[in-house]
Amino acid sequence: MPALDLVIDHQSVVQEEGTPRKVAMDCKAVCIGTLAVQAQRLAMDEPVDFHGFLAPARNGRGMVFHITSLKRMNATETGHAG
Repeated sequence: MPALDLVIDHQSVVQEEGTPRKVAMDCKAVCIGTLAVQAQRLAMDEPVDFHGFLAPARNGRGMVFHITSLKRMNATETGHAG
């Protein structure tokens, strides 16, 4: 079964106590099976909506996001014009 380890770069702006807060982070992730094949076809800077769950890393240090679904996003969904 195919498996893919990757790093997701997340950037967003959220509201916290009525004040906008910029959030930017990298997250270790893994996807298995047909999702791994789909993820390999993504461009490095392509916006994608990932869903999944967090689990401890195998070495017990940190966490890994296990991707259970992914959806390519268009410019309207990301708020970017191109």
